[in-house]
Amino acid sequence: MQEVEFLTFILENLVSHKEDIKIERKEDELWVLLTLQVNKEDMGVIIGKGGNTINALRAILRLLGVKTNKKINLKVVD
Repeated sequence: MQEVEFLTFILENLVSHKEDIKIERKEDELWVLLTLQVNKEDMGVIIGKGGNTINALRAILRLLGVKTNKKINLKVVD
């Protein structure tokens, strides 16, 4: 669950519509899948120029997963 709290903290400081942040967490033996949904106006901020922001978020989450021996993947839903 710490992945969701960590990601929420970062996203609240990036987006304009904090109330529209929705993160769903699904876990199996090896993977943790975080599905992110934000306001359409904030989608550009989340993805970033050339996908740099979303790739950076994914890299940070992978590092966080090293602590728990889980592979964390982030998926953004329109």
